[in-house]
Amino acid sequence: MMRRLLILVLLTFQPGLLEAEQKSIEAITQDVKPSLVTITHKARADRGDREGSGFVIAKGLIATNLHVIGEARPINVETSEGVKLTVTGVHASDRKWDLAILAVKEATPQPLPLGDSEALLDGMPVVAMGNPQGFRFSVVEGVISARREMNGVEMIQLAIPIEPGNSGGPLLDREGKVIGVPTMKSLETDNIGFAMPVNALKLLLDKPNPIPIERWMTVGQLSPRKWNILQHGARWTQRAGKITVNGLGAGFGGRSLCLHRAEPKESTYEISVKVKLDDDSGAAGLAFASDGKDRHYGFYPSNGRLRLTHFNGPDVFSWNILAEIETEHYHPGEWNHLRVEVDPEVIRGFVNGHLVVTTEHSEQRGGQAGICQFRQTTAEFQGFMLGAGLGEAVAKPNDAVIAAVNASIDALLTGEALPATLSDQPQLSNRLMEQRARKLEEQAESLRHTAKRLHQQAVCSEMKTLLDDQPEKAIDLTHAGLLIARLYDPELEVAAYRGEFNAMADEVRASLPNQADDATILKRLVEYLFQELGFHGSRSDYYSRENSFLNVVLDDREGLPITLSVIFIDIAHRLGLSSVIGLPLPGHFVVQYRPENEDKRQIIDPFDSGKVLSREDAEAIVMGVTGRRLQDRDLQPVDKRAILVRMLRNLIGLDVESEDAVAALPALDLLLTIAPDEAQERLQRTILRYQAREFKGALIDAEWILEQAPAGVHLERIEALRREIQSMLR
Repeated sequence: MMRRLLILVLLTFQPGLLEAEQKSIEAITQDVKPSLVTITHKARADRGDREGSGFVIAKGLIATNLHVIGEARPINVETSEGVKLTVTGVHASDRKWDLAILAVKEATPQPLPLGDSEALLDGMPVVAMGNPQGFRFSVVEGVISARREMNGVEMIQLAIPIEPGNSGGPLLDREGKVIGVPTMKSLETDNIGFAMPVNALKLLLDKPNPIPIERWMTVGQLSPRKWNILQHGARWTQRAGKITVNGLGAGFGGRSLCLHRAEPKESTYEISVKVKLDDDSGAAGLAFASDGKDRHYGFYPSNGRLRLTHFNGPDVFSWNILAEIETEHYHPGEWNHLRVEVDPEVIRGFVNGHLVVTTEHSEQRGGQAGICQFRQTTAEFQGFMLGAGLGEAVAKPNDAVIAAVNASIDALLTGEALPATLSDQPQLSNRLMEQRARKLEEQAESLRHTAKRLHQQAVCSEMKTLLDDQPEKAIDLTHAGLLIARLYDPELEVAAYRGEFNAMADEVRASLPNQADDATILKRLVEYLFQELGFHGSRSDYYSRENSFLNVVLDDREGLPITLSVIFIDIAHRLGLSSVIGLPLPGHFVVQYRPENEDKRQIIDPFDSGKVLSREDAEAIVMGVTGRRLQDRDLQPVDKRAILVRMLRNLIGLDVESEDAVAALPALDLLLTIAPDEAQERLQRTILRYQAREFKGALIDAEWILEQAPAGVHLERIEALRREIQSMLR
């Protein structure tokens, strides 16, 4: 009775103890506005600045969307009082979540309180504040419609009109607490928007990956030491082995040039590049003999033809098309290799190894060479080279080899012929043509599958060559790790990414004092990777297969413990720290600096921004993953082959647990190339080959298991499976 009376008293006199007091929209607006900011970044030429919103999340920190700050672009921040803040760095960012936190130099207004997005209910009233369509510091009211998964990320669906400029502002409950960050509007209706839950923002605060602004400005950008961009406007970006251009160049006709800093050393030279256009109505290719302004030559595809043009000024009246060639050797929509031979009198143009144009034109020589783009073309470039003897690097197969390969493909496409006369039997003709169309579709899919398997076999062969009979020190771990990524991406250029590792090591080396000792080098490497470049463990997309690909991890600076560890080990070895090795803690790969002096040994966690782990820290990791105490065997290093096997097991695990377990076959093939005696993976491949109806391969694996009789395998069941496979082959 007394307890009921006490509750009644609380309900009557202190309702705020049981239900948080809701504020009016006017009160929320007045409280929040001082903590709001406007964020702008430079857009492409003639398109003005892009504007979005942000808010103070902690002292000196501004929360917003990643797309609002524009990767690798100058960022401006201004408070609602008109105070301009100096951005010193990107404190944290996550591409999957589209979130970013900016660090600013000046004192910031009061941070907004953060709520709990797990406690949200459908129908709950909310308020959004931002700068929609340039109307700064506007407020709009609505409700939470639902929680939706969008592209693998859980988001808050809002019954609120989200417009450009709202992105990055706070989504608030009626207590005035931030519960989300609006990030996108619905494509279906103007009255639906979406926001990232605030708890994702809290994770960024807890695990930041800070990058100084001068480093942020280089993310994805071409190195100014190597390239000089003329006629700005089009955006040139680089992800290690591939340069991409899109947008409209500021030159006449949308022209934009990207010239290599190195100039030809001889009067006779060659330049080459691989190029792929998203639309063959565009134009992009090689530029050479440039005066650094408007005069140069160009050799490029345009509207499906090859052009050789002399650009003698800023407009079309000073351009002279020297040759325009339609050739079967150019393949629209695909990668095409362009090469130009330049001597004092003659210019020769090649496509895919075939000479297609020879022109005597000597009006202009000297200058720089590079790549170019015209109109609003999106194009990709790979493997730009300048020098001599470049034709040998891309020797085309001879006609006999091409004929033999085509004959083999024809053999896969054998089918019955259609009737000679179709018009006499229109119904029958239609039916037969539909049948043929379906068969051709099946054959096309079969050819694509065969092409993919051939590529995967080639990668396995390259891996075998790389590892066979090689001592541990001689194994190139980075090359082998990149081959894992190339298994899934035939266009990946391993050499370009290896060059990127070299460049990173060179940059660290250049910043070291003379005769730096190992401890100094190690400390500098940690600073470089995690404080300056912002490498960090994947938060929002841990189980993405891309986290296992070294090239993507290098580009995005985000990955799994093992891929981040491989990058750390590789650069450490390039700097002479051979005592940095891999340490396979259960469920969490780390590295160890392991000099002979045990007192100086360190365990370093690249997933946690290079944190030095004590034995107690390592113990906690192992306990959290396995539920057991750390054992001495957990602290034993592994060789490079074991690291590669562990990387592949991560990929295999993702595929086996998916709806398409057969997709694990390429990784299984590569793993068994590295470690052919792994019985568990051999058994997995037997079953998956059987499911994929690759019966010959499944039989080979089943017979290997029966012959080796590994422990823990039910041999009677394998024998039964072998008989089943043999019956399928009869």
